[in-house]
Amino acid sequence: MTASEPTPTQVRLRPEIAALPPYRQGRPAPADGFKLSSNENPWPPLEAVRRAVADAAGEVNRYPDATALSLRERLADRYGVGVDEVLVGAGSVSLLAQFILAACAPGDEVVYSWRSFEAYPGLVTVAGATSVQVPNRADHGHDLDAMAEAVTEHTRVIIVCSPNNPTGVPVTAEGFERFMARVPEDRLVLLDEAYAEFVRDEASVVGGSLIGRYPNLVLLRTFSKAYGLAGVRVGYAIGPVPILDAARTTAIPLGVTAVATAGALAALEPANEAELLQRVDALAARRDALRAALVDQGWAVPAAQGNFVWLPTGERTAEVADRLFEAGVVARAFPGDGIRVSVGEEASVDVLLRVLKGLV
Repeated sequence: MTASEPTPTQVRLRPEIAALPPYRQGRPAPADGFKLSSNENPWPPLEAVRRAVADAAGEVNRYPDATALSLRERLADRYGVGVDEVLVGAGSVSLLAQFILAACAPGDEVVYSWRSFEAYPGLVTVAGATSVQVPNRADHGHDLDAMAEAVTEHTRVIIVCSPNNPTGVPVTAEGFERFMARVPEDRLVLLDEAYAEFVRDEASVVGGSLIGRYPNLVLLRTFSKAYGLAGVRVGYAIGPVPILDAARTTAIPLGVTAVATAGALAALEPANEAELLQRVDALAARRDALRAALVDQGWAVPAAQGNFVWLPTGERTAEVADRLFEAGVVARAFPGDGIRVSVGEEASVDVLLRVLKGLV
């Protein structure tokens, strides 16, 4: 062995962590293609938001406000809660990690639907807990009755993702209330609403209407999708102070940058937010038109309420994903299950429909 060759590590690592595949982003799109694998907002930042981020970047030699107080105050006013009932983190996935760490120890269980957000299994494993994955219904939505039945004395956290990523199916308000009535109040329920702004189904659960109703419920939201701030990493949680305080203790200090806070505050300015939500309306309309066209082609696309559609391609997943890639479209493939396709630039729709028409 030469000096330039690495030696095998003798460091003792947790075997479940060493075996855990890292979270991987979708592969980049060709220069003339479309990246539809990460559910990003296809529009560039608003000029006002870009300026706010640039101004904050001029002081990156200074530490940020560790609590993002100015942003928490703005959000607390919006939702009619106290400032300590708001927790800001580096994206909603960072907050998910904090809550799971706060609630779980080795031997504890986290219940969630599957397939759902691909980060859930890794977050649970890192916390030393055990995943209890409850299969989705035939329509690719959460089976809330089965999830409630999966709760045991070992359960500490239940994650409900609405609309579900990657299938797009929302949880209904009625179904969620029945579910909460069955869950013991000493189990933490995380309602992951990363795509809430895109929902147009009036029967869907609305987390904001549930604030203060359940002592064990925390809402999770993000600025990454509808607000186009995926690159700066900022999200927030709303819930009871004792639960949020426990999650605060598990956070990496100074995880929310001043740049992220500035971008979020600028995005919430009334004129800026109105323009951003017009973009959301356009994406929701584009999504509905895309789904309708795919259904007309013969694809069994489930109800889509995020900024993406789900193709249940099963064993054909790799084949279909490769054909899309050859046409310049990068989508997120989940081998054996299906393909999630983000709703992106308008020009991408014709390419998608052309390729997929020959693959039904």
